Amino acid sequence: MKEWFPAWAHDWLDVIVPTTQVLLILVGAWLLRTLVRQLIQRLGQRYALPREVVIMTRRLSGFLIYLAAVLAALGRFGVSGSVLWTAFTGFAAVAAVAFFAAWSVLSNIFCTLLIAITGSFRIGDQIELVEASDKPGAKGRVIDINLIYTTLEEVHEEGVQKPAAMLQIPNSQFFQRILRRYR
Repeated sequence: MKEWFPAWAHDWLDVIVPTTQVLLILVGAWLLRTLVRQLIQRLGQRYALPREVVIMTRRLSGFLIYLAAVLAALGRFGVSGSVLWTAFTGFAAVAAVAFFAAWSVLSNIFCTLLIAITGSFRIGDQIELVEASDKPGAKGRVIDINLIYTTLEEVHEEGVQKPAAMLQIPNSQFFQRILRRYR
């Protein structure tokens, strides 16, 4: 094959050939995507498919075509698909474990933001977190709201002599139970 090119191009063949192959792969992927989009559009019109189904099918097919093109292009440069797949699945597993480990903390932080935005209660309010409408729950005066917990100073009935206890309730609980707010 080198005899087809001038002598000055022989050193560049190791770059020119894979680059040309990658360009052909990308052009082929673009043409295939265009064809598939038109086919999906025609099928959607012919069978009166919902617009959302047509759009999602077009997006999914485009994603799969370009994913295959990128993998083929990387293969031209010597990158193995199995190595990429192993790296992706390893990263996904670590990300899933980290996500589940941080889920409750992130949930409480998000609920703190919602408490501040919605104004469900404020520092100084007397509230009660009720299990069910007929059962008493945690009751007290709000003395602090931080990123994870809301701290209540327990309120006792008139005449009951108990030391005041502090209750720390995760902020996510205020969106999972009934909340009574006393003015």
